[in-house]
Amino acid sequence: MQLYNTLSAEERAQLIDEAGKQRLTLSFYAYAKIEDPKKFRDQLFIAWNALDALGRIYVANEGINAQMSIPADHLEDFRNTLEAYDFMKGIRLNVAVEQDDHSFLKLTIKVRNKIVADGLNDETFDVTNKGIHLKAQEFNNLLEDPNTIVVDFRNHYESEVGHFEGAITPDVETFRESLPIINEQLQDFKEDKNLLMYCTGGIRCEKASAYFKHQGFKNVFQLEGGIIEYARQVKEEGVESKFLGKNFVFDHRLGERITDDIISQCHQCGKPCDNHTNCANDACHLLFIQCDECKATMENCCSTECLDISHLPAAEQLRLRKGLQVGNKVFRKGKSDALTFKNSGDLPDKPLAKAISKNIRQKISIKKSLIGKAEHYYTKSKIAQFLIENNELSVGDKVLISGPTTGDQEITITELHVNGETCENAKVGDQVTFELPFRVRLSDKIYKI
Repeated sequence: MQLYNTLSAEERAQLIDEAGKQRLTLSFYAYAKIEDPKKFRDQLFIAWNALDALGRIYVANEGINAQMSIPADHLEDFRNTLEAYDFMKGIRLNVAVEQDDHSFLKLTIKVRNKIVADGLNDETFDVTNKGIHLKAQEFNNLLEDPNTIVVDFRNHYESEVGHFEGAITPDVETFRESLPIINEQLQDFKEDKNLLMYCTGGIRCEKASAYFKHQGFKNVFQLEGGIIEYARQVKEEGVESKFLGKNFVFDHRLGERITDDIISQCHQCGKPCDNHTNCANDACHLLFIQCDECKATMENCCSTECLDISHLPAAEQLRLRKGLQVGNKVFRKGKSDALTFKNSGDLPDKPLAKAISKNIRQKISIKKSLIGKAEHYYTKSKIAQFLIENNELSVGDKVLISGPTTGDQEITITELHVNGETCENAKVGDQVTFELPFRVRLSDKIYKI
């Protein structure tokens, strides 16, 4: 009986492409008393693996927190697996604003002490004694009340690219940091102010609202379903969006555009930009904001030091990482002395620019056919190597190179080397190389348009 993921991200991505089925990215959570989280976890894995459901899920004695990718034609079957548990009957699924078939490439379900780490050890704290839930228009109405204080319970790298007008945006790296900071900051307003809070999908606010009620705050409200549900209601019901910019998400997209306002800057040059990326140096993987020009110049690296390391032979890079707690094991949350234009804490409400078109990290809606996968990128010569697995590739073909970090890049093949020789055509089984102005990775695929 399979209880763990057995396929690599690359293998799963290929299966998704070959299946050619639409997938839905969604999230949900539920606070509940779960007596045996390990047994619950195994039951979920068996049920969801059978449906080709993927995602990152945490379960604990206090409930479940899930971000997932589901085949659209299995959605009702997926709902049925949730309805099998009383505490998830009628649960709201927050469907992503922007869909991407590759948002998750593994099914990972982990047992944790808590589904949201809060740093609290107070047995009298009842997480189910939550604040009043508000829909989008209700949230907007209360937001305009001068007697309201609105708080963003996300982290600095999330609020930097998008937040509600007038929100307090704590300069924190974890949810647990924000609770005592906000509690101390608002001590004088427990009785007479409306405490209005929001987060990505609602789970952090659910706990925060219960915590602040426990601390004696009288008028506690939260955005139902978080920014994800708010954006859906804005779109479907014609509600005015009081949220500016992007909603940061924890899959490879790293963001969903809610409005065309750009309120943040490229961390390297200061140009208006809200595209998050991870440093290409495998010993770093720093999360930061990088514009397309800096992405090309710095080859997706956060600093000249990381750029130099990325140019070293792979064996030398591996030697330098040996014994270190490196970037692919630690989520580095976007703070570094190398980032000149990083902003945190007190953030502006005034947009710096408007988004003109979809950014390159979003999938391009075109007819395409998979022809191969990336095998190597020779940084100094800027040469990419691919293995042709389907169809053929010829000089003059227009292709799409796509991957979680690379995004979607269209190019036309002007020169082709096949198995080391200059050639006009390549067939299945051939290794091909050609010049590319950007770095490719092993997770990247090449499609013929």
